[in-house]
This record gives sequence, structure tokens and C-alpha cells, in this order.
Amino acid sequence: MTIAAQLRDVSQVFGDFTAVDGINLDIESSKLTTLLGPSGCGKTTTLRMLAGYAQPTSGSILINGKDATRLPPEKRNLGMVFQSYALFPHMTVADNVGYGLKLRKVPAPERRKRVAEALDMVGLGHLADRRPKALSGGQQQRVALARAIAIRPDILLLDEPLSNLDARLRLQMRAEIRRIQQETGLTVVLVTHDQEEALEMSDVMVLMRSGHIMQQGTPQDVFERPANRFVAEFMGYENFFATSEHPQATVRPENLQLLERGATLNSGAHNLPAVITQIAYRGVDVMVRATATDASGTAVDLLAAVRADSGLASGIRLEPGSEITAAIRPADLVPLAN
Repeated sequence: MTIAAQLRDVSQVFGDFTAVDGINLDIESSKLTTLLGPSGCGKTTTLRMLAGYAQPTSGSILINGKDATRLPPEKRNLGMVFQSYALFPHMTVADNVGYGLKLRKVPAPERRKRVAEALDMVGLGHLADRRPKALSGGQQQRVALARAIAIRPDILLLDEPLSNLDARLRLQMRAEIRRIQQETGLTVVLVTHDQEEALEMSDVMVLMRSGHIMQQGTPQDVFERPANRFVAEFMGYENFFATSEHPQATVRPENLQLLERGATLNSGAHNLPAVITQIAYRGVDVMVRATATDASGTAVDLLAAVRADSGLASGIRLEPGSEITAAIRPADLVPLAN
């Protein structure tokens, strides 16, 4: 495994506020790493420190094994796409894409070649002579991406690049960025607050909270084995309870099975007597809310996603007040750290 960048005990303190608190992180080469978390968790500050736009209060940053902690942005050979795209309105698309190359004094023939390659890569070669105001939001985003790629950066940094696009364009650009990253072998660090976006695009997810790294790993690892309740809630888990073996555990709504009261699942399943409190029909599935008492004697709220065509209603009255058993198979139970 080759490491493109390393953050070692990196902190960023603003007065009494600690935005990033002593994090350690390795960015793998040729991988797409996502910094994920809610607003204010420190992900953008971490990206800005990596880019050189902010200096860490303490700690060190290495790029390709060399200390870059105090290097200015232009000395780091990193490409960055901002949330606002930051295109120059008076320049053509080609001139915008070539701007970084011009600053680096790349000769004009080589510059034209690289601009053409970058625009072709994002599918905008035919718009090289247009101005940004004549482009759609999605096209402007592609121009910003081409400009960052054209300098052939060691690492491409993306700060919430899709947040200004509508839902359809966001889906298209997720696939486009992932395609470009995989075809070029670029090392990419993407900041996002959208867990679905991170799951779809990442090789490595780094989930942050209050300046700390809560968990990192592959999307599958983080989704299927959240380390603690914060991670589980952020990844969409909604059922939290105690079992006889685990003070805190969770199960996803689609894995919570509903049985007739008194029925149980075999093979060591956890069975909780419950009462349905609310039903919400959503077409493909039915969301069933219920209350139960867990192994610690605590009242808990549960949510199950039941397929509407499963025929379950023949065995259970899916209506508020119905007494049921909420069952969890051992394979679906996720123990959580306190």
C-alpha cells in the first residue's frame, strides 16, 4: 500500500474552539477517500490544512513522504475543486482549464494538449470556447474538475463539489468523478455530508465528529459494522437496545423481523415482545413502528421495514395496538461500543 499523504497528530484550534483534535490519517495512493460527517465536524478544515490554505495549530502533514506542513498551496502540487467552482467569468472554458498550467509556466503547446485532454476526459471538448455563464451548473462543475486534473496533481481535493447541483445531476456527477478517478488512478480526497454519496463513491470512508475520527474503513465495513452509536445513526440505523450479551446493539429496519406474539426465530435469535404504535405505507414497503422492552428493562422504540407484498399481514394484524414479537437474527445484530 502506497501512502500519498499523512496527517500526524494534526489539530486546528480557533480561540476556544477546537475544529480538529489530534487526528491521524493516511491517504492511500490511487484511492478515493471520503471525509464524511455533519456540519462542523472538522472535515473541511482537515481538507484545507491538507491543501495548505490553513496551517495546523499542531502536528505535521506529509505529502509523498516529505514534510509539507508549512508549504504554501502552490508548492504542494494538489488540485482543488471548491464548492463554488471559482471559475473566471471573463475567460473561456479552455483558458479556465489552462490557468493553473499557465501559472506553472507550462509551454503553450504542452498547455493546449493538456487542456484538450482534460476537457475530453470530462466530455466538454466541444465547449472549449464558451464562457462559464453560458454553461449549466453541471458543465461548470466539469470545467472546475478539468482545471484541477489538467495540472496532473499528486492529490485531487474536492470540497462538497456536488452540493450546488440538482438531484439528477448529482447522481450523474458521482458516477463521472468515480469514472475519472478509476481511469486515471488519481488519488482523491472528497469532503461530503451525504452518506449515500460517500457509500457510492468511496474506496475509504473517514467518518468525523467534533474534530475526531469516529471510524474509517471501506464503505461496506463502516455500513455493516458501525463502531459506535454515532456512526450507526449517521449510517441510517434506527433501532438501539440492550441484549443479554451486549449493553448496546443495533439492527437495521430491513433486518428487524416481525412475528406473531409468542413466536420466535431459531438459532439464538433475540426476541422482544412489542406493540405496534404506527404504520406508514410507502408503496414497496411498510414502515412499522413499535415499542418494546429490551434485556436491560428499558423501553425502546423500534422501526421495521416490511415489504408490502410479503404476505406478512396474514399472520399479523399490521395496525396500532397489535401485540407482536420483534426478532433479530444473530447475523443481523450489530454490537456497539459505548
